[in-house]
Amino acid sequence: MRLTRPARRPHSETIIALIDVVFFLLVFFMLIGRMDATAPFEVLPPVALSGRDMPAGGATLSVAADGALALDGVPVTRDGLEGALTGLLDRDAEMLLRVNAHRGAELRHVLPLVGLAEALGVRDVVLVVTPETGQ
Repeated sequence: MRLTRPARRPHSETIIALIDVVFFLLVFFMLIGRMDATAPFEVLPPVALSGRDMPAGGATLSVAADGALALDGVPVTRDGLEGALTGLLDRDAEMLLRVNAHRGAELRHVLPLVGLAEALGVRDVVLVVTPETGQ
């Protein structure tokens, strides 16, 4: 008596390799992606003569050359800024505020913002500057 073996089926393609590729792409884009909110307008900070690395965390207040404002990348008016900062402080009383002002912005646009933040109870305000290039 001869027994015949059933024909072998070809292995179905596994999806594991595709999952690995998608995972590596996800990790790659997370590493190269910018995790900080960007302003809806161009901001070129002034050049610093000395300074330290910028601390992480907190909120970013961007000031355009013409005085336009954005808080964490969302345009905001001067009147709406106080309410927005108060809302952020309600969530995190130890919040750090970075002021990222364009180098062409007049000081009269920037200094009142620092005073407002201090009056609302922001403990730390950091002014963002560009490190000096060795000339």
